[in-house]
Amino acid sequence: MNSDNMRDRARRSLLAAVQGLMLALITMPFGIAFLVLTLVSLAFIPLGIGLLTTPLVLTGVRALADVRRRLAAEWCGVRIRAVYRPIPRGTNPWTRTFTMLGDPQTWRDVRWLPVDFTAGFISALLPALLLFYPVEGLLLPFGLWRAYTQGGTYWYAFVPVTGEATAIGAAVLALVILRVALRFTPDLLTAHFRLVRAVLDNSEGELVERVRVLTETRRDAVDTSAAELRRIERDLHDGAQARLVAMGMDLGTIEMLLDKDPEQARQLLAQARRNSVDALEELRDLVRGIHPPVLAERGLGDAVRALALRLPLPAEVTVELPGRADAPVESAAYFAVSEVLTNAAKHAGADRLWVDLHHTDGRLRITVTDNGRGGASVGSGSGLAGIEKRLGTFDGVLAVSSPVGGPTMVTMEIPCVLS
Repeated sequence: MNSDNMRDRARRSLLAAVQGLMLALITMPFGIAFLVLTLVSLAFIPLGIGLLTTPLVLTGVRALADVRRRLAAEWCGVRIRAVYRPIPRGTNPWTRTFTMLGDPQTWRDVRWLPVDFTAGFISALLPALLLFYPVEGLLLPFGLWRAYTQGGTYWYAFVPVTGEATAIGAAVLALVILRVALRFTPDLLTAHFRLVRAVLDNSEGELVERVRVLTETRRDAVDTSAAELRRIERDLHDGAQARLVAMGMDLGTIEMLLDKDPEQARQLLAQARRNSVDALEELRDLVRGIHPPVLAERGLGDAVRALALRLPLPAEVTVELPGRADAPVESAAYFAVSEVLTNAAKHAGADRLWVDLHHTDGRLRITVTDNGRGGASVGSGSGLAGIEKRLGTFDGVLAVSSPVGGPTMVTMEIPCVLS
């Protein structure tokens, strides 16, 4: 093993030992405190006090479990799934308390507390013990054994230390332990997080939540499609169809007036020509509303650039797409960007927009930023809720950052593969 590998292994082992020691020191007090608070709050529910304290305590337990899930993923790549039932905003304490108590994930979190400050405490402390225990053994031959043997024989692991020779033997054992520690310390920390996963992981709940989301997005997609069909029918009936009917009537009148009143026939003919031009333009607008030709012919990047050119304020578009997504994904992304840009132009009070499109890690990521007054949020009637539902049909997500005073950043992500 070369020196670079040794240094890297030593660094990873030291980091795992320190991380495990931090977890052990934090696990005991917080785990015990939250378990006691949970039991006391549950006992006070019949008195009414628990209706106020239980949601707060359980929220703290959830936060503690979320920290452990995040550390498991960041430190050791151990993914721990969690699915909590949503709690509607503005619910009363009774509903909030019993919604949380009826959530299986909540009880997973509570059951994890005693496990974490017992077996979890030991498993988190093991990496530090395994790595730092050899330090004592290595110091024994340098006179430390005299301080330890004043009251008799000192045992270092299974080696009795009574003099310099046995102290050297203990140092040899310490080197062996150190070698083992450098090899297995990161694995011990991973084992700790796997123990946490065994208690906290909620694969069944994730599947149930996934089915629920798919059911909702399918229903939203069906509703959106029905609304789109009604819009197309209405636009055809009120626009192009009415003009075509009028044009047909004008042509019939022209046919009767050709011999009797040529001048009147020419005027009606000009009017019929104008009606045909208007009908053609309305049909083109209708087609662009269904699937813009520029999107079909040149892809999402050029289609968004075309959108930006039609805005009443300057917009800078950056596109880094090495290929094209499937047509339904491109269409959903296009209309989502179109609505975000329209909202920004009309309501944000901005004087400049920035649009960024790129594809990374199997996801199409679109960011729209404006320098307006901010204050936008999903569900505030801004149309962002509809965009979220449109993206949800493709497992996409929408994130909005819009502090009062601006700027506003709307981020959309859709999992897809580019061709």
